[in-house]
Amino acid sequence: MDEADVELHVEELVLHGFARRDRQAIGDALRGELARLIAERGLPAGLSAANGAASLQGGAFRVSPGGQRPAEVGAAVARAVYGSTARGGRG
Repeated sequence: MDEADVELHVEELVLHGFARRDRQAIGDALRGELARLIAERGLPAGLSAANGAASLQGGAFRVSPGGQRPAEVGAAVARAVYGSTARGGRG
């Protein structure tokens, strides 16, 4: 199977209720988890270049009442985005 380079640009990620100091860690975890999911499962239809989606709705995720580490939040966001795009979710 041939490998392909994929470049995904997230222009804006809006998360409410998180500390400003955690945004870099959340973003890093989001990128890492999306890369892992794409490497393992392939590029979902909602993220393909041919799709031409200008925006995507990432779906929803839950954060436990005690809070989660920024890395866990970023990974949860990535899984929500991947799952949404695998179902063809568009904004």
